[in-house]
Amino acid sequence: MHAWPASEVPALPGQGRDLRIHDTATDGPVTLDPGPVARIYVCGITPYDATHMGHAATYNAFDLVQRVWLDTKRQVHYVQNVTDVDDPLLERATRDGVDWADLAVQETTLFREDMTALRMLPPRHYIGAVEAIPGIVPLVERLRDLGAAYDLDGDVYFSVDADPHFGQVSNLDAAAMRVLSAERGGDPDRPGKKNPLDPMLWLAAREGEPSWDGGTLGRGRPGWHIECVAIALDHLGMTFDVQGGGSDLAFPHHEMGASHAQVLTGEFPMAKAYVHAGMVGLDGEKMSKSKGNLVFVSALRRDGVDPAAIRLALHSHHYRSDWEWTDQVLQDAVDRLGRWRAAVSRPDGPSADALVDEVREALANDLDAPAALAAVDRWAARQEAEGGTDIGAPGLVSRTVDALLGVAL
Repeated sequence: MHAWPASEVPALPGQGRDLRIHDTATDGPVTLDPGPVARIYVCGITPYDATHMGHAATYNAFDLVQRVWLDTKRQVHYVQNVTDVDDPLLERATRDGVDWADLAVQETTLFREDMTALRMLPPRHYIGAVEAIPGIVPLVERLRDLGAAYDLDGDVYFSVDADPHFGQVSNLDAAAMRVLSAERGGDPDRPGKKNPLDPMLWLAAREGEPSWDGGTLGRGRPGWHIECVAIALDHLGMTFDVQGGGSDLAFPHHEMGASHAQVLTGEFPMAKAYVHAGMVGLDGEKMSKSKGNLVFVSALRRDGVDPAAIRLALHSHHYRSDWEWTDQVLQDAVDRLGRWRAAVSRPDGPSADALVDEVREALANDLDAPAALAAVDRWAARQEAEGGTDIGAPGLVSRTVDALLGVAL
């Protein structure tokens, strides 16, 4: 599966700062010090509907992570999956009377178009669950050989008790985990499971549903968590720098994935930092496909909204915060974009050297994009009020905003 084209990232004078970011597992800040190649895995979409602002906010956060690392002169090895076979996709295809594979291709294509328009840097490896199945099957077989998986009526489950570190990503108690498991794709009430929290590794073939050859597992399809584990281990290995996604993935998805990988390899941890973006709401509820309260990136683009304004709207809220999408949020972003473009269109202006340092410091401090926006706002206000004589300043501001915030002025 191919990703989307990369926009050029301008080089800035000097060098960026190492990223300090909030780690869910320790519930505190960590300073990331990757080697020459920083490694990041971000969980991708289940392509049964278009990209909404909650998706965009998550991928915006991890685009900033990449940009901070690139500014430190590192390379970035970014991997993202597409869950192109799963219950929600099959259910939507049945509802709409379309082929599930066609629906997955259609929505993945639209996602690529949205990411391109928003100038999100693409992953080096963009892998669908279906194409990962040949690598998933041996991992499930190995977990079973290790005694960490068991059969239940033809399905294969992972035993969370096999991992002594289980629970150390989300740090939730068993009662809270059980509630979230039921809400987020698990089946804690299924009779016969060794532990209600045990997640599915391999779903045996069901009539009318797609299935694949699973070797000794029989025909079926993979569970959600093992999909990402197989892709991450194949392309990044263990103890990569950042495992990312929305805050609703901390449990069960990232918790279970970490346990799968740790039992498979005998190593700990799977990732050095687990980083989670907040939820975007609309009309008082989390924006989600199941609720139907969605604002789509593609719809805004069709209405003529500049994608740069959409990115500024996303940047105006700290990535870890939960926030509400409103018409005013978008209008404020449109107005800000207009002020910035007017400021950099002049032939000269006040010095921007300090601005570069301010934006770098803001983003290195747990991706504080609102502080970065405020720094550019101050420069633009000085430009409007006083002007300046530095002929290189407008261009430097434009390159800084492009390189570090992904916004083309």
